[in-house]
Amino acid sequence: MLDAAQHPADGALAALDSRRSIPPKQLREPGPDDATVLRMLRSAVRVPDHGKRVPFRFLRFEGDARHAFGERLAARSRERDPNASDAAIEKDRMRFSYAPVIIAVIAQLGDDGKIPATERFSTASCVCFSLLQAAHALGYGAIWLTGWLAYDETVRGWLGLAADEQVAGFIHIGTPKCEAPERDRPDPRALLQDWSPADAPGTTR
Repeated sequence: MLDAAQHPADGALAALDSRRSIPPKQLREPGPDDATVLRMLRSAVRVPDHGKRVPFRFLRFEGDARHAFGERLAARSRERDPNASDAAIEKDRMRFSYAPVIIAVIAQLGDDGKIPATERFSTASCVCFSLLQAAHALGYGAIWLTGWLAYDETVRGWLGLAADEQVAGFIHIGTPKCEAPERDRPDPRALLQDWSPADAPGTTR
């Protein structure tokens, strides 16, 4: 067996290991064009999908639509909290103004007699992460965000969400202004445990 450090797939694993979340304020033009977005999505949809339900869809924000959405968010933020500071309102106004492209991944969770909604939402979440990796592979920076707007009923209406749909994430994509620093990552050795029947509750010894 080859040593893990010398595995032929190490280059691909290194690409996974080198991904960083880039804060929206550090994302700028140019963003991915139509063909590049579709290429990213082609990879992003290759996720585990129990029952082949395809329980997700995409909504893109770019150009002036981003700023128009931000104006609505600022107004809605003031409605939610009339005492909110000007800084908080401005933060909401600018949420979609930094990255040139934002892709909302919408989970579709209607009634299903076989596949639980939790599994279908997990599929949509996998799409979010795969889209981050696809953006990184093509030289872009990206970050997966939600925030209050992902759960607000008024915003849901603006997005055209059906009653059985939910925002899994807003993926902000653009060209990084700078390289994001690495952060501490968990040690998998501390997280890995082997199951043993002798240790299972209710086991008769």
